[in-house]
Amino acid sequence: MTVAPQIQPALTGSFAGRRAVVTGAGSGIGLAIVTDLLARGADVIALDLAPGNVPDAATRVAVDVSDEAQIRDALASVAARGPVDTLFNNAGIGSTKNVVDCEPEEWDRVFDVNVRGTFLMCKHLLPSMLERGHGVIVNTASAAGLIGLPDRAAYCASKGAVIALTKQIAVQWASAGIRCNSVCPGTVDSPWVSRLLAEAENPAARREQLVGRQPMGRLGSPEEIAAAAIYLASDAAAFVTGIDLVIDGGITAG
Repeated sequence: MTVAPQIQPALTGSFAGRRAVVTGAGSGIGLAIVTDLLARGADVIALDLAPGNVPDAATRVAVDVSDEAQIRDALASVAARGPVDTLFNNAGIGSTKNVVDCEPEEWDRVFDVNVRGTFLMCKHLLPSMLERGHGVIVNTASAAGLIGLPDRAAYCASKGAVIALTKQIAVQWASAGIRCNSVCPGTVDSPWVSRLLAEAENPAARREQLVGRQPMGRLGSPEEIAAAAIYLASDAAAFVTGIDLVIDGGITAG
């Protein structure tokens, strides 16, 4: 298989003077978003269960996004810094079970983080955005929310819910100055994939399987997904709302 080259996304567009909240900011796509935003001059508040990997230039806050009380406390401290212009809902967890094998507790936990977390962050940040008549939300969904993947019952269902919620928010408040979009990554070379490989009987063969299902012949990088998310948050996407921007190496085209 011919492998498509990975090209480092170019840094374009300033976010100077803008304040952004990023969840799931401690690793993978979230960390790449934080790093990109900081390079563009944004004031970044990074939320994560363990935000220790986040650069010192960002404000680090330890938060479980499925816990409404923790979100309220975190956003109260954020509000003291001034209004938030952009919300990146990136916190998410995976699951590798089919419907029969997935226990209700695992199903609920995936939905608590992936869907409830996105809902709660939007619920508690949207009022201030609506008051100002301006705000952008970018949700990290997945190509798995658009197609079925084996052994991903809770994950596919949760990301499908994120996509639907994204569209509902976009339609509800488009005329009020709010834009809401999602990015839908394919398989990304992230810490979650690293853990998945570590649990496999044959990590090399499992990685080859993940790579092989993507027509480009490689995994995506967190930086590539971050670049797409940053575009959706930027003024270049001022007429873009309610879309699912797919960055998947061709998985959903098959």
